[in-house]
Amino acid sequence: MNELSPIRTDDAVASPPRRRGRGLAWLLVLLALSGGGYWAYRTYFPDGFRKAETQQAGTGRRGGRRGAGGEGPQAVGIATVQKGDMPVVLSGLGTVTPLATVTIRSQVSGYLTQIGFREGQTVKAGDFLAQIDVRPYEALLAQYQGQLLRDQALLQNARLDLTRYQTLNRQDSISRQNVDTQAATVKQYEGVVASDQAQIDQQKLNIQYGRITAPVEGRVGLRQIDQGNYVTAASTGIVVVTQLHPISVIFTLPETVLSRVMDRLRAGATLPVRVFDRSDTTEIARGNLDTVDNQIDVTTGTVKLRALFPNKDDRLFPNQFVNARLDVDTVRDAALVPAAAVLRGTPGTYVYLLTGEDKVAVRPIEIGESDGVRTVVTKGLAVGDRVVVDGTDRLKDGAQVRVTGGRPEKAAGSETEAAKPAEPANGEGGAQPKPENPRPEGERPHRRRQQSQTP
Repeated sequence: MNELSPIRTDDAVASPPRRRGRGLAWLLVLLALSGGGYWAYRTYFPDGFRKAETQQAGTGRRGGRRGAGGEGPQAVGIATVQKGDMPVVLSGLGTVTPLATVTIRSQVSGYLTQIGFREGQTVKAGDFLAQIDVRPYEALLAQYQGQLLRDQALLQNARLDLTRYQTLNRQDSISRQNVDTQAATVKQYEGVVASDQAQIDQQKLNIQYGRITAPVEGRVGLRQIDQGNYVTAASTGIVVVTQLHPISVIFTLPETVLSRVMDRLRAGATLPVRVFDRSDTTEIARGNLDTVDNQIDVTTGTVKLRALFPNKDDRLFPNQFVNARLDVDTVRDAALVPAAAVLRGTPGTYVYLLTGEDKVAVRPIEIGESDGVRTVVTKGLAVGDRVVVDGTDRLKDGAQVRVTGGRPEKAAGSETEAAKPAEPANGEGGAQPKPENPRPEGERPHRRRQQSQTP
């Protein structure tokens, strides 16, 4: 090769050895990282190697604890069947409905000259509310009174003429036709006088209508018109008065329970009703059932009932949505269990009954009334039986359980002894985590739960 060439022979020959040296350096780095990772895994996760060895020894995919008896007895909460009284309560959705809601309107037209109420005020029947200008009606009254006096004078004169005509007719001095005509004139004036008197009475009534009073006792709402406006008769609303004491709640119940309610009413019983707020948690008021509607709604299969409440504290407000509970009857000396203990499934309605060997058995039952907290058991349980109320999701018939809280010391000791065989034979459970490595101990239960879910 020409010595003047820009490519030097010695450089071309030296390049491959440098690439080989660089690759060797990377290989050493990877080996160091692998060794560090292996050391860290052995240091912080020692149980991983032990479980792998246990699996290779013939335990399959199940871990040592799972093969030795699982995670131990299931912790459950229990309750004792007790004797007590259960009220028969029927629940329905209701609406607060006033017994009277009156929109105050003027019966005469005129200017509103005075407002006699305060918004939100409680008024009694007959209290003054508003005043309409009645001067035009007073003027008409004076006019009709004058017409009445004139027509009464004409009537009196016509009666005198009739008397004269009747006298002349008896003397054969006047024809019978004149007498009859004068008698008709008297009747005509009598009608005019009666009409004048009616017009006078109408104007007196209009003057009375100008003073507007409350027709019922109740609470006054917001004013709908201001003083000085012209009010048209029977069309302009002034204010709404709503009766609040007492007040009613109209609620619905299924038609299937109607006979039960009617039987109690025919027996003369007073059925109490309690109403709760929209969330059905806070009791608002207590009252009594007043009446039942006379027909069933065919679209919903329900019947309406009305209950009355004194509402002295004004906690019930018109059109308020409430939940009503009607106390129909009371079941005496019944076997009661918590509603959480009652389950439904393939056996029907059942509970988990706690036996004397700290095991549970599926016990089919028949239930009656329930208030959402307690349930009446009519068949299948006796007073004093213990049933599971908490931790039923993972139970099965004959499962070993552990009652949480309130157990004798002997039972607690036997439970501890029964839990010991669940430890693996290789002493896995006996190894205590190092104080400087708390993390593996916190992760062990998580790995065991995953392992127990492996088929």
